[in-house]
Amino acid sequence: MDSFDAAYYRHHGHLTVNGVFLPHEMDSVVRDIEQWGESFLEALPAEQRAWYVDGGVSARTVLRKLDNPHAQRAPVQALARDRRLLDLVEGFIGPGVSVYFSQIFFKPPEGGGPKPAHQDNFYFGPADPEGVVTAWIALDDATLENGCLYFGDGTQAGPVYPHFAPEGEPYNLQIPPEILERQPMSPAPVRKGGVSFHHGNTFHCSGPNLSHKWRRACALHFVSNGNAFENPALPYDHSLKFQVS
Repeated sequence: MDSFDAAYYRHHGHLTVNGVFLPHEMDSVVRDIEQWGESFLEALPAEQRAWYVDGGVSARTVLRKLDNPHAQRAPVQALARDRRLLDLVEGFIGPGVSVYFSQIFFKPPEGGGPKPAHQDNFYFGPADPEGVVTAWIALDDATLENGCLYFGDGTQAGPVYPHFAPEGEPYNLQIPPEILERQPMSPAPVRKGGVSFHHGNTFHCSGPNLSHKWRRACALHFVSNGNAFENPALPYDHSLKFQVS
């Protein structure tokens, strides 16, 4: 899908819009996060490596993610403030929005690990579950081969289920298999510069990267300005809430 369709989003719980940003704009963000990632990895304490290093890649040490680029990197702040994106975000949750949390996902080639199915609102515990939308910005083409997102259509209308984490992976909260096995998941490939939006309750996951190409993305978790993460499952720095409109 290449245009805003609020009815589709309300019915399915997600919407992919291609062409929001230009490819060369994504290249500028990639150059910046590559530099940031190199310095972050050099300074990363051993006790935090499991949280940030991609365990699916054995031949080299690569990051799987970085947290809160909206608070640390000017190119990501520029994306968060960009009216091309904000017009879409405000179409979902109304005018006046902030980025509460954000992530860079690297998903390196030849082994970048999958992300199990989960609901963002379990992680975030927002005061207003309807006032959360994630904008997942494709910094590279996201395809079936390199680990695009998959969504559970209509799951935004259901409850937020209790999640569990595998032993030794407290960061990897996921939907129990007995719930997930009843829910089909549909792929949502998106071109570089496109954005996949999803409701905080929507089931979503991504596959491994089995290709020779990167699948980098920037996820900006937007909330309405009066909203807050009141009962989060993981610790978040509430002082980093960044009002953009």
